[in-house]
Amino acid sequence: MHSLFLDHYIAFMLRRRWLMLASSVAVMLALAAGLQFIVISNDWRDMLDEGNPELVAFDALEDTYTATNGAIIAVAPKSGTVFTREALGAIEELTEAAWQVPWSSRVDSLTNYNHTESVEDDLKVERLVDGAEALSVEDLARIKSIALGEPSIVGRLVSRDGRVAGLALSFVLPDHSDAAEIQIFNYLHGLLDEVRAKHPDIAYHVTGNVFVNQVLTEAAQDDMGVLAPLAFLVIVTVGAILLRSLLGTLCLIAVLIFVIGSTMGIVGWTGLVLNAANSGVPLIIMTLAIADSVHIIGTMMAGMSRGLDRDAAIAESLRENAWPVFLTSITTIIGFLSMNASDSPPFRILGNMVAVGMAAAYVYSVTLLPALLSVLPLRGRAARAGSSAFFEWLGAFVVARRTLLLCFVGAVAVVLLVGVPRVELTDNWTTHLDERYAFRRDTDFVIENLTGVETLEYSLNSGRDGGITDPAYLGKVDAFAEWYRAQPEVAHVQVFSDIMKRLNKNMHGDDPAFYRLPDDPELAAQYLLLYELSVPFGMDLNNRINVAKSATRMTVTVRRLKSEELRALEMRGQDWLRANASDLASGASGYSLIFAHLAIRNTLSMLWGTLTGMVVISLILIGIFRSVRLGLLSLVPNLVPAAMAFGVWGYLYSEVGPAGSLVTAIAFGTVVDDTIHLMAKYLEARREGRSAPEAVRYSFNSVGRECAITTLMLVLGFLVFASSGFAISWMLGLLVALTIGFALVLDLLLLPPLLMVIDRKT
Repeated sequence: MHSLFLDHYIAFMLRRRWLMLASSVAVMLALAAGLQFIVISNDWRDMLDEGNPELVAFDALEDTYTATNGAIIAVAPKSGTVFTREALGAIEELTEAAWQVPWSSRVDSLTNYNHTESVEDDLKVERLVDGAEALSVEDLARIKSIALGEPSIVGRLVSRDGRVAGLALSFVLPDHSDAAEIQIFNYLHGLLDEVRAKHPDIAYHVTGNVFVNQVLTEAAQDDMGVLAPLAFLVIVTVGAILLRSLLGTLCLIAVLIFVIGSTMGIVGWTGLVLNAANSGVPLIIMTLAIADSVHIIGTMMAGMSRGLDRDAAIAESLRENAWPVFLTSITTIIGFLSMNASDSPPFRILGNMVAVGMAAAYVYSVTLLPALLSVLPLRGRAARAGSSAFFEWLGAFVVARRTLLLCFVGAVAVVLLVGVPRVELTDNWTTHLDERYAFRRDTDFVIENLTGVETLEYSLNSGRDGGITDPAYLGKVDAFAEWYRAQPEVAHVQVFSDIMKRLNKNMHGDDPAFYRLPDDPELAAQYLLLYELSVPFGMDLNNRINVAKSATRMTVTVRRLKSEELRALEMRGQDWLRANASDLASGASGYSLIFAHLAIRNTLSMLWGTLTGMVVISLILIGIFRSVRLGLLSLVPNLVPAAMAFGVWGYLYSEVGPAGSLVTAIAFGTVVDDTIHLMAKYLEARREGRSAPEAVRYSFNSVGRECAITTLMLVLGFLVFASSGFAISWMLGLLVALTIGFALVLDLLLLPPLLMVIDRKT
């Protein structure tokens, strides 16, 4: 702000303090009224734009066949195999009960598997298990032999060692599925509680993509219910300790309440949708919004400790901080607005709402806060000698050891930067929650002991109506399925050609030599018709064959893969198709593949957005410091910290999920704050004619303590995220905390030596 305008504003604010307070309260209440309209969704489709190409392909697959909303229940006897009367009886009971789960359209299990065999010249289709309690030893041996020898069962409905069996449930959900998914979740877990009590010697584990929305919403609610109050407590406690003023701390609390209430109210008024990916908006705003107020209150308290009266101290604080606080708010806002480049709508919403929150934080810091400070009976306290002496000593140390610090800090930065190439930007939805959640534990069990939970879905086109029984088509389908079965990443392949091979064997007296595809298309069509007429209601092939019988569905179940591994596997599948059956399909779709592609696309889009934000902020810094040289130099402690944090991550963890694409955008706009405050004081001293070393000591004495306080509060605030059970939250918290911490170190130990080397004018 121009000094004359600022002086007029300060005079007006102090003269009309009660009007300022009343206006702030009125604005906040009007905005906060929108809280009642906040919409929280647990639909995973909200993560994607409507025109997302993978989502379009996925919707086309579901429109052709059936929806892919599914669940898997693993049934695991605590000893022995599932091929006992007790275990098969429990599976049989659970299979019947599972048909009653709301919105269920199909239940496949070991016991209701449609086993086909030849009886004289007829085809007999019956359940593999019917009345488990009456099975003889010979019956059990026969069932085991059939199950472990049938490709459509083993690796999907029973483990290859026979120790775990599975139920695969399919659901047809309404358009707005949130309530339906909650209903399924509650009903199924209640059912499993009942069967666990009835069969205590059998363990049950349930997972599936139909639960993902619900469990992520649960994780988000845990974060908001536990982490938000914890972050608030940490920030307020640190503020109280460092400010040493109860009333000053209450002012911080008031600003936080006003900022969060206003921002979240705007979310409600604008109709933006919150979900698990952006539920951390209040936490992030709470952590960042405190910085402006700390600088203003800290400077005011310092003025009062020197003998200034309250109004004079407020005026001095606003004169010193209004411009730096405005600039730091602008750079933080730009950093978050760069998230609009994201390919995922929730991340764009997060960036925009935090940007709004930071704007609100600035406005309330220069309106509500000084008005509050002016009406509350604050008293100045003597400055802590230890605190002032420390930063005075630190400034002198940095000046005296500038060359050593340049070499040492630079060497540490280089060592950490070497770890950056070790970082893998990857993702897998099965690891989004940690092991404190039953869903994660159950998912791990199913993957390790039964089958995968991620799939690649293909619609294999014959090119004409009724063409799926053509031997040439079946041959290409079978070859494609066998190629996938040979891939080490694949756990199971469900394909129509297996049914035709089994039917061909059945219609030749169950002779194993005829377990191959039929040669005659008319005969194959008859086999299929006979089979469809024989299967029980609800167990037909509508989920595997389209209405015109021109295409079939192939489901490739994979083991737990990183997003880049899943994309690579699908690309190898496309290469095989181009080389061997280019008319069969163009590529795969599926829930997991959608997010595998989103991971890389979002990372690349966020990279460009962050680079754009960096360019804009760089130009602002050059303009602020009125020097290209100093403006570019100030980027060093702002660009390098994020790279150092990723370097540490590369050494310790290696893998980073969607949080990785957010860190730089969040951190870059934030870490500029300390640089601006320190550089502003440095340049102020230089314009007064002081030498570069003297200007460094002046900046340390003036704002070193406030920069350390705000950094400590930011680091502790983001570290609260690290206790989240949601991967995006805890990774984001750790990485941003590391970045902000490194930024302060570089601002204090690297930037001043660089300034003294480069800015030698006296």
